[in-house]
Amino acid sequence: MTRIGGSNALITGGASGIGRLLALKMAAGGAKVVIWDLDRERLGRTVGELNGDHQPRAFGYVCDVSDREEVYATAARVRREVGPVQILVNNAGRVSGSSLLQCGDEAVERTMAVNTLALFWTCKAFLPDMLRQQAGHIVTVASAAGVIGVNRLVDYCTSKWAAVGFDESLRMELRQLTPNVKTTIVCPYYVDTGMFAGVASRFPWLLPILKEDRVAQRILEAIARDRRRLLIPPIMYLLPLLRILPVPLFDALAGFLGVNQSMDHFVGRNGEDQPPESRAPVDVRPS
Repeated sequence: MTRIGGSNALITGGASGIGRLLALKMAAGGAKVVIWDLDRERLGRTVGELNGDHQPRAFGYVCDVSDREEVYATAARVRREVGPVQILVNNAGRVSGSSLLQCGDEAVERTMAVNTLALFWTCKAFLPDMLRQQAGHIVTVASAAGVIGVNRLVDYCTSKWAAVGFDESLRMELRQLTPNVKTTIVCPYYVDTGMFAGVASRFPWLLPILKEDRVAQRILEAIARDRRRLLIPPIMYLLPLLRILPVPLFDALAGFLGVNQSMDHFVGRNGEDQPPESRAPVDVRPS
């Protein structure tokens, strides 16, 4: 079991959505929370919300997780100013919502950099401390798009399939290095955070658009119980079995369930992905 109370927990993309809710829940459970985000204003609000007039429970840093050197430098500051991280939640992500030929080359590169390559940089930054302490937990927030391909999500699905493979390979390595450092892969269906605004489900009773608070709570429970895999909703656990079907039948079933029409009215969160040079490198930390 992973002990949340008394731990240092770092959450990337932690100033909004699921990341923010996880930060609130972890802080309420007694953790010291470190939040990384690109949005200075939202980061400041979240840190202020967590700290209030009480003893500081949250520390905020503006950090672009796609920038390897920035990740390493910011991680070194966290180690000096807060201490070793016991729980790492790789939650930051981006989506373009465009078909392959409509998705610009730079957008593809940024999706892969944020959703996939960043996992390498954050884990390389914080895993050594976990190995020295013989304890720790690394959480990768992937997506249901990491276990099934979806129309208009070629870049996103590719990045999330890679995230699922990253977690599984890391889990195997850690079995050899130390079984006391745990990993959890999280693959939810669409969540109502605004990141996927406009998506729809043909059968909401079977594949509902998930509530972000419920997803955050399930992730928190999975961390505490050392669950290796969390797929939401439960029907997602059937996907590996369905892959024994012939490809045309599998594709027809996905079409019947509305998976490939789910992005038809996608609008996303406006202004979510600004170029790095437009963001001021300001740290928000409790005094």
